[in-house]
Amino acid sequence: MLWRHGQTQWNAERRFQGQSDVPLDPTGEAQAERAARLLAALGPDMIVSSDLTRAASTAAPLARLTGLEVILDKDLRERHGGCWEGLTDAQIRERYPAQHVNWNPPDGEPTGVVADRVASALYRTAAALAEGGYEGEGLAVVVSHGAALRLGMSRLLGMPDDLFSVLGPLSNCSWSVLGQRYGRWRLLEHNAGTLPEPILSDDR
Repeated sequence: MLWRHGQTQWNAERRFQGQSDVPLDPTGEAQAERAARLLAALGPDMIVSSDLTRAASTAAPLARLTGLEVILDKDLRERHGGCWEGLTDAQIRERYPAQHVNWNPPDGEPTGVVADRVASALYRTAAALAEGGYEGEGLAVVVSHGAALRLGMSRLLGMPDDLFSVLGPLSNCSWSVLGQRYGRWRLLEHNAGTLPEPILSDDR
């Protein structure tokens, strides 16, 4: 299960967050508490999170309810946005019109690099779950970021880079579910949960 962090002030202001360590705002904290109660009922076996504060803080209520340790993995961080971090969507469109079209920060992390990085973290999580004796039935909750999760799951599903935009963005504190069958990954749910529509910032 791939779970996006709760809302931050920068999300609300439509600012590109990237790897800037922005905390959850009060709405995001409430979202995390509410979603954690739903996810805890599923009986997860493992929680793995980006080490950025907004993701780790989202994972914390679920850890408290389940008694599980949160394993931090820096490869689950959001895409590094370079000079775009902290800018609003309108500012990026005005200052970088050409790059805005394809949503590629001029000095940021390339899309393919993000996809490979996050997919590697997801593979490691799946392997650790299998090693723990849960193969085929275990549930790992991976807490990360909108663009990072979308790109990582697209890579895991074998989608070509030019189709990464087929999967729409995740709402704050919503999740997607991946499963394996006959050695292949499948998307079982996308943008699940009962939270509002996505707030677009660095997730395109």
